[in-house]
Amino acid sequence: MTKTIGNRDWRWRALLWHFLMWTTVDAQTRYSIPEELKQGSVVGNLAKDLSLGLSEIFERKLRVASEAGKQYFSVDAGKGELLVSDRIDREALCGQSANCVLPLQVVVENPLQLHRIEVEIRDINDNVPRFQTQEIKIKIPESVAVGTRFPLESAEDPDVGSNSLKTYTLMKNEYFSLKFKEAKNGKTVPELMLEKSLDREKMSTHQLLLTGLDGGNPIKSGTCKILINVLDNNDNVPIFNEKEYVVSLKENSTKGTFVVRVKAADADEGVNSEIKYSFGSRTPETVLSTFEINEQTGQIVLKGALDYEAFTSYLIDITAKDKGVPEMEGHCQLQLDIEDVNDNAPEIVLTSKPSPVREDASHGTVVALIKVKDIDSGNNSKITLQLPNGLPFSLKPSFSNNYALVTSGALDRENTSEYNIEITATDAGFPPLSSKKMISVSITDVNDNPPVFSQSAYNVYLKENGVAGSILYSVSASDLDTGENAKVSYSIVDSKVHDVSVSSYVYVNSENGSIFSMHSFDYEKVKVFRVQVEAKDQGSPSLSSNATVHVFILDQNDNAPAVIYPSPHAASHLRVPRSAKAGHLLTKVTAVDADSGHNAWISYKVAEATDASLFTINLYTGEVRTKRAVYEHDDSSQKLIVEVKDDGEPVQSATVTLSILLEDGVSEPVLELRHKASEPGKKGGRITLYLIVALASVSVLSLLTLLVLGVKCMKSSTSGATCCVRRTLSDDDKKPNRNLHIQLNTDGPIKYVEVLGGDVMSQSHSFRSCMSPMSEYSDFTLVKPSSTTDFKEVISVLDASLPDSTWTFESQQVSATLVCTQGELRAFHLIAISTFPLFLFN
Repeated sequence: MTKTIGNRDWRWRALLWHFLMWTTVDAQTRYSIPEELKQGSVVGNLAKDLSLGLSEIFERKLRVASEAGKQYFSVDAGKGELLVSDRIDREALCGQSANCVLPLQVVVENPLQLHRIEVEIRDINDNVPRFQTQEIKIKIPESVAVGTRFPLESAEDPDVGSNSLKTYTLMKNEYFSLKFKEAKNGKTVPELMLEKSLDREKMSTHQLLLTGLDGGNPIKSGTCKILINVLDNNDNVPIFNEKEYVVSLKENSTKGTFVVRVKAADADEGVNSEIKYSFGSRTPETVLSTFEINEQTGQIVLKGALDYEAFTSYLIDITAKDKGVPEMEGHCQLQLDIEDVNDNAPEIVLTSKPSPVREDASHGTVVALIKVKDIDSGNNSKITLQLPNGLPFSLKPSFSNNYALVTSGALDRENTSEYNIEITATDAGFPPLSSKKMISVSITDVNDNPPVFSQSAYNVYLKENGVAGSILYSVSASDLDTGENAKVSYSIVDSKVHDVSVSSYVYVNSENGSIFSMHSFDYEKVKVFRVQVEAKDQGSPSLSSNATVHVFILDQNDNAPAVIYPSPHAASHLRVPRSAKAGHLLTKVTAVDADSGHNAWISYKVAEATDASLFTINLYTGEVRTKRAVYEHDDSSQKLIVEVKDDGEPVQSATVTLSILLEDGVSEPVLELRHKASEPGKKGGRITLYLIVALASVSVLSLLTLLVLGVKCMKSSTSGATCCVRRTLSDDDKKPNRNLHIQLNTDGPIKYVEVLGGDVMSQSHSFRSCMSPMSEYSDFTLVKPSSTTDFKEVISVLDASLPDSTWTFESQQVSATLVCTQGELRAFHLIAISTFPLFLFN
């Protein structure tokens, strides 16, 4: 769009109003104002023309930058108007150029945008035509023929268009008239033509007044006096071979470079034909300091430096004078055009400083605005920009050598937090010149990384009866983000353990991930449970991840054996006939221990006896028998104290007292007891039959299971998909274990098998567990191993995909081998502390 403000004549009225004309050109805003407007004058409503609200001027930091270097305009932030902030002299800005346009760049941020506006500076008639000298002196012989022309000095008017120099006038006289000659550069050169023969004797001098007029309104003028001295005889003037010489010279020509040789001839003879050459009397200093002429030969050479960017051409007046009396002189002009060479490298200017970019910024996000310029001309001023390869940025051209640095690829602050972008500008000259500019672009963080635990699962082993509030374990998670996005807090994911919230068992420090117990644990109530810990960052939106903590409670020997028969709270008397032989069974002491493993292994011994030689008790079964036959002299009343101990550390024990009566015959109570005992015997046969059938069924079922497992293992071994655990001791002990029992726990998320009890005298046992990755459930066969030593070694492989490999674990009493062949052991855990073995299957 274009806005036009009136001419110089209306300048004062323009302070009150502007005459506006609106057009749309390439979606750019264009204003037109006269030069020399007063500071504070309104150029146009910039906010309205760019469709910006007044509030956006502050919020988006609107600013105006002049491509001319000096700042001539400013923005009224309250009204959104573009104002004149400094004196604007069109002649100083654009010289003699017909069009004078000041390009402005309007920059707004959030988002970063660049608008280009143009302000046309219209010329006003503020300059008068001026002659370089106020008086022109010309010497003319009286014999000069009528019609001879004498070139005069041209006036200069910095204004352009209609305000520029238009014509000349000459004071009326009878001898001379004013003529005009059109020079090749388009300028009009005034010439003085002789209209009437001169007679020195009648009038030796003539004074004329030359006036230069411009086309402004009102017309302005400048004057120059012409003083003509009439000389006596020397009839012929030197005449140049050419009226105008045209030469071109490269701007990088060195001092002493030959420019041209001018040549003039004089038809006179003798001294009157000898010629010397010089620059015209009104030659400007810029020419005199740059060129020199040999007055004898007319050869012109370069004595100063040329600069195409300062002067593209020179129009030089050359004079040839003879040595006659009076002197006669001839004139010609030299038009010297300067050819541009590529002597200026491109310049890269940041229109706006780079703004930080979010790492999730979309393609095409503007990062910075750039302008390039080259003061050379033609191909020497054509510029191409280049960025290094591999950067997620590109340059998008906008207009008039303006570019936007935009994103062109994915950004990841965690990989690169800052880019140092080197922009190279190269012109099309020969040889090409280039310049570089480094731009630093910082990438701001976005919460795109969740916290990551150091392990996906943790195993914690905790002895029962610990102190409430003690630390169980410390989990840690790290976040690749930065700032608030990297601050991690920990919490417990709610779940159930035996229908009780897991938060009633443990709590976690939200800052450091330390897990603490809420109370003391009892192995007899809770053996294993799982805790889900969540790590969450402080980003928006927040991201989180979970880790599983498996807590295994380790049994301690905190329960003493309890005698369940005979009852320690009720008095009982055992009657033994004196006829009893050695090995006679009196009774069986039975005790249980609430602990597990070694802590639950029970042994019996006689702590105190009336006659230690008469009775004995089996260390493991608790059977009380006679050691010898009863003698007649043995006391009838015997007292036996039996101590029951477990195998824990420290040892826990209990005692029971047996009262024994030695009798010669069977008393009524004994006969009654036998009678009562014989009655159930009628049903005993039937019960015995049931037991035999049950045992036979179990035996057959066990045999079939072993056969099926054996076939599976052989098939799996041939197909290469077997994962087995095998433990073997010595081969001398194959005896059955009467106290062996297997506990299978499938409740909750963790499945495990626990083998309890056992004969501490056993020295050799083995187990084998075969799992097929194709099976939904794992088959297992176990024979209880035992040892009198507490093992501290742990084999743990959790959620691991296992390649073909073998692990071996050995101690003094145990050798265990883990073999996997192209199988995946989902979870295997072997604890050899108090309960051995403990298997985990996820």
